[in-house]
Parts: sequence; C-alpha cells; structure tokens
Amino acid sequence: MTAARIDTETLRSLPKAVLHDHLDGGLRPATVVELAEAAGHTLPTTDPDELAAWYVEAANSGDLVRYIATFEHTLAVMQTREGLLRTAEEYVLDLAADGVVYGEVRYAPELNTSGGLSLREVVETVQEGLAAGMAKAAAAGTPVRVGTLLCGMRMFDRVAEAADLAVAHRDAGVVGFDIAGAEDGFPPADHLTAFEHLRRESVPFTIHAGEAHGLPSIHQALQVCGAQRIGHGVRITEDIVDGKLGRLAGWVRDRRIALEMCPTSNLQTGAADSIAGHPITALKDLGFRVTVNTDNRLVSGTTMTREMSLLVEEAGWGVEDLRTVTVNAVKSAFLPYDERKALIEDVILPGYASAL
Repeated sequence: MTAARIDTETLRSLPKAVLHDHLDGGLRPATVVELAEAAGHTLPTTDPDELAAWYVEAANSGDLVRYIATFEHTLAVMQTREGLLRTAEEYVLDLAADGVVYGEVRYAPELNTSGGLSLREVVETVQEGLAAGMAKAAAAGTPVRVGTLLCGMRMFDRVAEAADLAVAHRDAGVVGFDIAGAEDGFPPADHLTAFEHLRRESVPFTIHAGEAHGLPSIHQALQVCGAQRIGHGVRITEDIVDGKLGRLAGWVRDRRIALEMCPTSNLQTGAADSIAGHPITALKDLGFRVTVNTDNRLVSGTTMTREMSLLVEEAGWGVEDLRTVTVNAVKSAFLPYDERKALIEDVILPGYASAL
C-alpha cells in the first residue's frame, strides 16, 4: 500500500503506541470549560471550539517557554480529586478512540497540589482515574493499557520527591520517570542525585533533551544521568553531517535509544521547520529508533491519527513506516520484555498486516 492510499479511517484503525504524552496537555476542551466554571477560574473563552483554537494559536509561537505557559488553564482545573479523576479517565478513553493500544502518560504531581491534595494523593487519584478509563475501554471492546511516568519539574526543587514517588508506586501503575519544563538553563545533571536513586531502585526513566537545547543536553541525559530514552531529541541531527554519525549520534542509534519525537509540537516550539523536513524521517531512514508521539493533544490540536496522517501526506510515509515506529515504541516501552513481545506479536503486527 502506498502512502497516497492510506485514508484517515484506515489510519485511525491501526494499532498505535504513544510514549510521550502529557496528561495536563490533553484535556477535552469541553471538560476544561466545565471544570473551570466549577472552580471559578477564568478562561480566554468558554466556547469549547474557540478554546481549542485558542490553544493551538497560542502554542504556534515557536517558543518553548510560551508553549509551556498555555498549561495555566488546564492545570487550574486539575487541583481537586474530582478534576483529576475525570481528566485521567477521559484521557484513557480518548486514546482508545484513537486506536492507541499502549500509552504512557506523564505529569508532574507537584503541579496538582494547590487545592490541598498531597503528592501521594495526586498520584493515587490519577491512577484511580486511569484504571476506570481502562476498564471502560475494555468493556467497549477497545482495550488500551496505560502506564504512568511521574515528572519532576527541572526548574524547581522537588525533583527528588517526584523520584521517590515513582519508586514508591512502581508496582501500582507507575512505570517510569521523567523531568520536564524549560530545558535551556536547567541541565539534567542538576538532578543527578535523583537519577542515581532511580537507577539504584531499577526504575527506568526518560529525559526531555535536544529540543530547546542542543547536543550537550542529550549527552548529559544519556552519559551523565543514564536515561534509557530521550524526550524529543530532534537536535541529535547536529551530530550528523552528510549521513555520517558523530560519536553521540552513533551511540544513540547503535544502543537503540528511543527518540520520543513529536512532529507537530516540535513545529510549534521551533525545534523543526516543517513536517516534510522534520528530522524524524531522515533519522528513521538512518536506522535510529524513532517513535511518533503527540506530546500535548489539546495544546497541539492533534492526535496520533493526525500525526501519522501528516507524516503520510507531507513526508511520504507508508504503512510500513508507521508499523516500524509503532514497533519501535513498544520495544522501548517501560514494560517487561515478555509483555512487550506479546503486544507486538499479538496486537501490533496483526493490526498492520490487515492494512498491507
């Protein structure tokens, strides 16, 4: 099947895996409006469609800091047990409706405590909501498994607490860890103690790097902190000249370190210029373990189906390419090997075989 023959419904039906998606960046616009009214929080508009458009417009600034600032309104409605339960459950149902069979959702518990919830209560409430969503999705015949990555905010001082939470809840739905927030000026090595603790406890982690900051952030994330995956990583291309890989790029490719790439988001933050020219295609062709992700579905106005469609329409991808990056994602998921293997063999490959 060629790229031109892949219609939207076919794309939506393909089994998908997403590794890089933020809970507070993927709320339903109507939910934000309803919860904001209950919380007395003022929004730019109370019309769900207009709010969705406002998010995308605000995010299309080409600036990571301004992009992050759009989260003010989603976080405002995620400070209560009711708000967290609803948004977590809807998060899972929206993934299931988009054909996602495995997802990892990430969020920073410290950003959800202004309503009086403790860090532990935040984590337990989100897990309860995710479990409810998974149960409903399974009952509807669209099962999806969702694991949680807890985030520390790299520009604040509670990263170690978030790492402790990940260790404490690793047998209760939390599958890994991340640090998020503005990259430039906040190197990952600032939190080396937290990463050393996670390694001692055998908790896997990814690190946002190579988006707003270049090769040094990727090098630190991997060679100093010990990350198993890289969030975004688009600027690894700075270590590739005329197809020849430098030492860091070679390390990333040869050790099969997954790059959690988010095409639409990368355009919005200025990390890439176009879908057609996004590094994901060249890196895929060079044998890197690239994955396709949404990052923030509300903020970027996107879904996994849309991300795939853009790559098909603007970068010339076919079903085989989509299958490759989906298998890449599952291979690098923070799941036990036997579960990853079963998901690939029993769900992913049969799903793509029907489209070929």
